Amino acid sequence: MNRLRPFALCALALVLSGSLATAQPAQRITPNFKDADITQVAEAVAAATGKNFIIDPRVRAQVTMLSSTAMTPEAFYEAFLSILQVYGFIALPQGNVVKIMPDTSAKTSPSIDLPDHVSATSDEIVTQVLDVKNVSAAQLVPILRPMVPQYGSLVAYAAGNILVITDHASNVNRMIRIIRRIDQVGNQDPEIVPLQNASAAEIVRVVNSLYQGAAAEGSIVKVVADERSNTVLISGQEAQRLRIRALIAHLDTPLGGGGDTRVRYLHYANAEKLAPKLKEQITGIAQAAGPGGASPAAANPQLAAEKNAMVWADPQNNALVITAPPKIMHAVMDIIDKLDIRRPQVLVEAIIADIDFDKDAELGVNWAAFINGSNVPAGAFVSPVGGTSIVDLAGVVASPASVSTTLLQGTTLGIGRVGGSNGTNFAAVLRAIRADTDDNVIATPSAVTMDNQEAELKVAQEVPFITGQYTANNTAVVGGAVNPFQTIQREEVGTILKITPTISPEGTAVLLKISIESSTIGQKPAGAVDLVTNKRTVSTTVMIDDGGIVVLGGLTEDNTTKGENRVPFLGQIPIIGYLFKTRNESNTKNNLMIFLRPKILRDAAQAAYETDLKYNYMLDEQKKIEKMGSHEAVPLLPGVSRGAMPPLPPGGSAQGEKKPVTAAPAGAPTTPGTPVPDTPAANPADQPPRP
Repeated sequence: MNRLRPFALCALALVLSGSLATAQPAQRITPNFKDADITQVAEAVAAATGKNFIIDPRVRAQVTMLSSTAMTPEAFYEAFLSILQVYGFIALPQGNVVKIMPDTSAKTSPSIDLPDHVSATSDEIVTQVLDVKNVSAAQLVPILRPMVPQYGSLVAYAAGNILVITDHASNVNRMIRIIRRIDQVGNQDPEIVPLQNASAAEIVRVVNSLYQGAAAEGSIVKVVADERSNTVLISGQEAQRLRIRALIAHLDTPLGGGGDTRVRYLHYANAEKLAPKLKEQITGIAQAAGPGGASPAAANPQLAAEKNAMVWADPQNNALVITAPPKIMHAVMDIIDKLDIRRPQVLVEAIIADIDFDKDAELGVNWAAFINGSNVPAGAFVSPVGGTSIVDLAGVVASPASVSTTLLQGTTLGIGRVGGSNGTNFAAVLRAIRADTDDNVIATPSAVTMDNQEAELKVAQEVPFITGQYTANNTAVVGGAVNPFQTIQREEVGTILKITPTISPEGTAVLLKISIESSTIGQKPAGAVDLVTNKRTVSTTVMIDDGGIVVLGGLTEDNTTKGENRVPFLGQIPIIGYLFKTRNESNTKNNLMIFLRPKILRDAAQAAYETDLKYNYMLDEQKKIEKMGSHEAVPLLPGVSRGAMPPLPPGGSAQGEKKPVTAAPAGAPTTPGTPVPDTPAANPADQPPRP
């Protein structure tokens, strides 16, 4: 059982008895409790102060309170309130009664509402309404919320800019002092600074960049741009405003070039192509700045200047001449900075491998027998072998002037008796022909082009093809001379490469729109009236990694054809049947593959490196040819030297005089000893390029 210590009870009883008997205000109390029930402490407080307490059944606690000095009944009551706060209880006065209940009921239970003075030391529950004058009450809630316990309340009324706080009086007093410190009256009226030469947006960007760390150091200055009126609005402390006004006055000076006209030299873009696009952009900016018509422009000089802005190109210097107010001038310059950049290039190397084998063989026997003095044959087996039969050979014998080279192809062996006066004339020929054709075409076209720019490489001959012909007799001329007429169309035969590369945003792959055509003049087959061309064409769009190799397409064909002409039954007799038949066989193999490899040339170093590789390759090939010609014992043109490519200048290719670099650029194959030039530095934006 919890009990009061004997001496504490005696002292308290004596003091209480004296208080009840005389009711003198100067009495003092020295309470000492150890592990006492909180209801017993409430009884002592009620006896000392004369207050009436109603204790909630949920109020249960064993408390300890030690005091070495005497205190007044009011101080004793304040100490009792502190005990209640420590143990999670509150005292809510209502008339002559004080309710003691858990602090969870503080939000919904009535308390001391709107006291004239909030004590800084009291632990009684109070509700206070604060009128915030200069700052937003809603913005103060996140700041003050951590200071209010869970059972307290903090609410903002945005319409009246009011805070309502329910908590212990000491904590409410602390928050009131914090709010008054924050709610200071300052010079909040913004200051408007009109600009004459500079752009408001650009000035604000420069000032904010300069003072970007000022907010962390306690500065509350704020700078905002009004692009419509080209003015700058400043708010904050007077000292900081003064510094910013001085800075703006220094920046708002006329351009060194004079007025609102600037000449911008381009390094990579085309001035003639860029000028029309900039005109459209300037027109769009001027239309977006305000409504059309003469009245708004006349009322607003700034709007009139924007509508009168202009830009034109100077092709000789590849420069743009721009006249515009500062806002449009800066917008146009930003666009030019983004467009006038060094775009990466793409080197596309293709390999067209065409390997063809064409083999033909024919073998056959022709024979004929004629009765002497008669044109009626007694018997014959006539079948052309290699386009020629025994009848054609007999015509050649009868008329040697009509001999044709096509009749004498292959090997012909003949035997017989022709022109005899008696008996039967006969003749027999054995013809054999074999034709082998091997084609090995390896074409390696390559082209360098800009990103999103089409390139075409054409290495071809214009071959004439007869498309029509006729012969007319000119009767007006004596003797009726013949006037032949032919129509000829020329077609390109060779290698034609068309590419349009698009580099991916990551810069690791290339989207290629490609068209490759490889054509050659083929062997003229029997019966052809004109030249024959072999054509291979591929048109496609592929995605290839930088430096990767991909096969675009191919063809592998193996065609075998066998034929036989024979006399029925007789041609099937073993051995003897060869006298009554002819045979032909052909075999054609076509192997065609097309490979492609793109390389992204991001800077001058990579472009120079690839140029050096190709240049050195051509020098090596030229040296091989010179070495072969040096073995001639008797040169046909003594003293005449072949044309030779000059060696590369020390330090690199035609990119200019550079220092030799032994390391290859990123992504390029390394070749020991190959010099690579440095990347040239870009010229300043507003300076003409040096020759």
